[in-house]
Amino acid sequence: MMTYMLVHGLGQNATSWQKVIDYMKIDSEKIVSPDLFQFIEAGKIDYRNLYHNFFDYCENQDGSIDLGGLSLGAILSLNYALDRPEKVNSLILINTQYKMPQFLLSVQNVIFQVLPNSVFKKMGLPKKDAIQLMKSMKELDFSMRLSAISCKTLILCGEKDKPNRKAAKQLSNLIMDAKLKFIQSAGHEANVDNPEGMAKIIKSFWVENT
Repeated sequence: MMTYMLVHGLGQNATSWQKVIDYMKIDSEKIVSPDLFQFIEAGKIDYRNLYHNFFDYCENQDGSIDLGGLSLGAILSLNYALDRPEKVNSLILINTQYKMPQFLLSVQNVIFQVLPNSVFKKMGLPKKDAIQLMKSMKELDFSMRLSAISCKTLILCGEKDKPNRKAAKQLSNLIMDAKLKFIQSAGHEANVDNPEGMAKIIKSFWVENT
């Protein structure tokens, strides 16, 4: 049995993938999109705790997983694919980093500080928790492990997402036989900016590798 999984980014929730899923026209029972912030335990707001619970969620899926994630979701997906290569059939990494850029994190922190609480309420994570989670990720660095990925891998980047363009190109070179594609008319939240375009690319990749 095969499970398709799409993992949202920070600032999003599981519904951020709904239009993409609708455009793909794949049996919806085969696609799961977890709400990451339901995995965060009170008083344990950090990446390690989030990943631990995400890991358990993936382990509970039947069979192998075709795994794809955006931004934070891609970092978690990459982490899991490295830890459990036998469980991951294919991997899609969208608009993400593999080594946390300190400058970009600092800029994002400033942006989060000035955003209204209502923005964070929509994603299901209080503002202070989102900031704390982001700070806990500063030391993440998967650089030395990327060559260990052997599953079919697709690197996607929104054509307007300039901060992540360089990392996308580097990932495509560092991961064996990885393919790189840019999503037209899309920025960082590519699943929201161009869900139809993203759906076509993801579905094609999944069909080819399943």
